[in-house]
Amino acid sequence: MQHLEVKLASEDVDAKTGEFTGYGAVFGNVDSYGDVIAKGAFKASLREWEDRGKYPPMLLQHGGGFMAGADGMLPVGQWTAMEENAKGLKVSGKLFAMGTERGQYIYEGLKAGALDGLSIGFKARKWTMRSKPEEPRRTLEDIDLIEVSIVTFPANGKARVSGVKSSDDIKTIREFEDFLRDAGGFSRAAARAIAMGGFKATDPRDEDGADLAALLRRNIETLSK
Repeated sequence: MQHLEVKLASEDVDAKTGEFTGYGAVFGNVDSYGDVIAKGAFKASLREWEDRGKYPPMLLQHGGGFMAGADGMLPVGQWTAMEENAKGLKVSGKLFAMGTERGQYIYEGLKAGALDGLSIGFKARKWTMRSKPEEPRRTLEDIDLIEVSIVTFPANGKARVSGVKSSDDIKTIREFEDFLRDAGGFSRAAARAIAMGGFKATDPRDEDGADLAALLRRNIETLSK
């Protein structure tokens, strides 16, 4: 089994539920091993997991981090959604045991950005080797997804947790744009247009005395409907 890590953008881990979002892999980005994942590489494997009625396990450091020994492969949470979009493999999950020291430790690591990587464990089923020196070592075209871990040191700097932040933490239009890009998968131009359009669509009188975070929350709620 091989590992391919992505950096997590700590943004949306809910303090009460332990829910968070991010990208387990990003398309078109060469990792530290010289591999790049092609769009569509996860489709077959995701269909296979769907047929089983579940998603791959959520581990910490691929089973060798927080807990050692026989308990190392115990999941630290559960993935609740996985899908391919234009950016990569988008994942949503929920940490276990948030009321325990272990659960809080992992949550604090995500929130602080110390545990800010996601990594996939996989078997490559189809790939293309480079034909020129400047090309990636391999282009992975079909991946058998085994597990998705929270890790400290990602190999792919763009595979990150993008969900350890609630809308209460958004204070500026720029932060709202970042939220739309990281959590929503929007392009930079689309996120800016949505953010600015959302503000213009509100009553200008609200901006004088209203709380900015509340205004942003209303925009987010509108987008999610």
